[in-house]
Amino acid sequence: MKNRLKELRAVKEWSQGELADRLDVSRQTINAIETGKYDPSLPLAFKIAKLFKQPIETIFDENDE
Repeated sequence: MKNRLKELRAVKEWSQGELADRLDVSRQTINAIETGKYDPSLPLAFKIAKLFKQPIETIFDENDE
């Protein structure tokens, strides 16, 4: 699943560790999501969307195009 997490994090000037702390997950989880190696759970996807004040659909794209 493609996502804009790295881009959104960069706008806020947050490190992976800072974002992980805000979401109560590990830095490795953030890295895995950003690189497409891990799809977040639905509750985590909602937390991410709420943190960035964006709809889930604008952050995550199920198409791998």
